Formats: sequence, structure tokens, C-alpha cells
Amino acid sequence: MAEENVKSEIDSEAPVFHLQRVYLKDLSVEIPHAPEIFLDNTPPKLEFQIDSEDKELENNMVEVAIKCTVTCKLKDKVGFLVESCEAGIFEIRNVEQEQRTLLKGITCPNIVYPYLRANIADILQRASFPPVHLTEINWELFYQEKMKKSESNGKNNNKIEN
Repeated sequence: MAEENVKSEIDSEAPVFHLQRVYLKDLSVEIPHAPEIFLDNTPPKLEFQIDSEDKELENNMVEVAIKCTVTCKLKDKVGFLVESCEAGIFEIRNVEQEQRTLLKGITCPNIVYPYLRANIADILQRASFPPVHLTEINWELFYQEKMKKSESNGKNNNKIEN
């Protein structure tokens, strides 16, 4: 009985990191110049912006969300505009604050991002466009750049633009 209590205490103090759920929080597709845009053979120019943020929830739960905007331009016209937000709920317990910050800034986005990429590729294909496969992101580098920007201008501005 005493061994069970000791084991229970050790287990209750062990670090915990669990993915609870990944979900599509928001998705919008606009094709402002349809149907004419489908007849335009101009080579498209793709632009994207991406940002991550986290929000503390109750009971050691954290939501980490990645927001992405993809714009396709053909000359001066917008071919399509996709705005998407993919999020995950994670349980992070018994983890030191520094490690917790790294989990929220690097590990969680690494888990959520493939779902975002797949949803954007899928919705564009369903909208009759070739799928756009977003490039891989080095979330560790993204996080480091985010921290540098945050320190230099006192804000938490961590957008990537391309």
C-alpha cells in the first residue's frame, strides 16, 4: 500500500505533455474574380503570412493556434485568398516555465502545422485550383526570430511573410 502511494505521488509529479485535440478553428476562401480568373493564363504569384499564438486554458490546458493567409495574384487581380486557423489543445503539466514556453512555441506548432497545410491544400483543390503545399517551417528558428523581434520592439510580433 505504501509503495502504491509513493508511486502515485511520483506519477502525479511527472512531466505531462499530451495532445488532446487538433481542430480547424477558422477557414475562409474568397475567389473575387471568378469565373474570369479561371480563364487567365498569367503565371500566379503566391504570397503567404503565418503567425502562431497560444492561450492558457483551465486545468493545465493550452491552445496553440496557427493562422495563415495565402493570396494568389495574377497581375493586379486576386485569384484567391485563403485565411485559415488550425489549433490544438495540449495538456502541459509539471513542466518548468522555460520548458513550457518552448513546448508552446516550438513543439506544439510542429504538431499542428501539418494539419493546416493539408487543409489549405484540400480546400484549394476543392475550389478548383491546384493544391498549394505550404513550405515546411523550422519552428525553432521561427520561435527564435519571434523572441528577437519581441525583445527589440517590446511586442510579440511573430509573423512570417513571403
